[in-house]
Amino acid sequence: MAQRKYIIEVEKAKEGTEGRPSMGTVYRSLFAKDGFPPPIPGRESCWDFFRTSVEKYPNNPMLGRREMVDGVPSGKYVWQTYKEVYDLVMKVGNSIRSCGVGEGGRCGIYGANCAEWIMSMEACNAHGIYCVPLYDSLGAGAVEFIICHAEVSIAFMEEKKIPEVLKTLPNATKYLRTLVSFGKVAPEQRDEVGKFGLDIYSWDEFLQLGNGKQFDLPVTKKSDICTIMYTSGTTGDPKGVMISNESIVTLIAGVKRLLESVNEELSEKDVYLSYLPLAHIFDRVIEELFISHGASIGFWRGDVKLLVEDIGELKPTIFCAVPRVLDRIYSGLTQKISSGGFLKHTLFNIAHSYKLNNMRKGLKHAEASPLCDKIVFNKVKQGLGGNVRLILSGAAPLATHVESFLRVVSCAHVLQGYGLTESCAGTFVSLPNELAMLGTVGPPVPNVDVCLESVPEMGYDACSSTPRGEICIGGRPYSQGTTSEKTLPRGHG
Repeated sequence: MAQRKYIIEVEKAKEGTEGRPSMGTVYRSLFAKDGFPPPIPGRESCWDFFRTSVEKYPNNPMLGRREMVDGVPSGKYVWQTYKEVYDLVMKVGNSIRSCGVGEGGRCGIYGANCAEWIMSMEACNAHGIYCVPLYDSLGAGAVEFIICHAEVSIAFMEEKKIPEVLKTLPNATKYLRTLVSFGKVAPEQRDEVGKFGLDIYSWDEFLQLGNGKQFDLPVTKKSDICTIMYTSGTTGDPKGVMISNESIVTLIAGVKRLLESVNEELSEKDVYLSYLPLAHIFDRVIEELFISHGASIGFWRGDVKLLVEDIGELKPTIFCAVPRVLDRIYSGLTQKISSGGFLKHTLFNIAHSYKLNNMRKGLKHAEASPLCDKIVFNKVKQGLGGNVRLILSGAAPLATHVESFLRVVSCAHVLQGYGLTESCAGTFVSLPNELAMLGTVGPPVPNVDVCLESVPEMGYDACSSTPRGEICIGGRPYSQGTTSEKTLPRGHG
């Protein structure tokens, strides 16, 4: 298969206790044949990514949102530059420190992706505070559990999430001291919070809290924990995965090497649509990747029914998705094609078959049928904004027929990836212009070693003619463990 061309053996099978191999051959990406790519000098933490991009691209648009028209976010995207965001991040950081939260403290962030989410995150990065995303999809009581388990002392939240946080009181008051709304605070909410001895601020109020105060930034080390992300795991309570700066920095160095190796490197001109939850590692590392390149991030409006319209207005160059979103796009396209009349339907099918056959022969997607791209598939391309060149699917398997269809009609590379929160999201990803990788997650990214380990009780043999086993990952992107395995480091917050 095509994956075999892009991997090399770095270690032979190991023997088990019974004298036969229990672990398959260890593999590495061909793009790392001379060793894993080192982090960029001077960028040993997530704060370094942002800080150096501010220095290099101060006037580049960083964070954008739809302009309000008659009280509704429906206009063009309006942008804040890297320098403007940096100035606000410094204010947020000073205000957090004014609340007594310092290096090693825990800061919760709760709500849909928005500029304030990123600013709060960057303030944590700047001051060595552990960013702890809060979300309720882990089940009833998850927010309260995470606040108490991670010992969160300050929490930022979307305005409409305030009632959910109030439900955690009084139990969460053992650790929680300060609440900050990304929007406003209703008088009755302020009264209720006050009953428990907590402070609550609107975003604008909080920005003023650190006025006239200046706090030195700690020297962040690559071994420092950057974020604690909670996952459902397989049993019991949610598990807090402790992810260090080194994990994210190493992953991004590997992704950078991969993209450069397939001639798809990012630049400050790239644009990303932020709608997958920042509370999950997939979107978090993608946004860190864009920030490290000085690229632009635009936020959706929070309604999946309006997502395609947001895409059309933003015109992203990279589009990350989960299968459910791509299934929706696929269904919408096939419905339009079917309702377009016999002639258009037939023309589309002929063009699709012709281009797909050429791609199967080994032609790159841009060379498989330029005429069909221009005459037939351009409407699909424009429906995705007109600039998308990479579509990356993760979090679950993407149906092969959906992936195949989108590889042909989107005029973009469609790739599948696989990873875990514990492996900092990236472990495998398929490659552009390799149709043989259809329906697979491709070879390892060039910053990990992988192998299969036999599981005899399940009948899995890693060294059989059809290898099966537990996937084992080695490398620096993996986490420092989960909070169920070890006690959280003590902070100053």
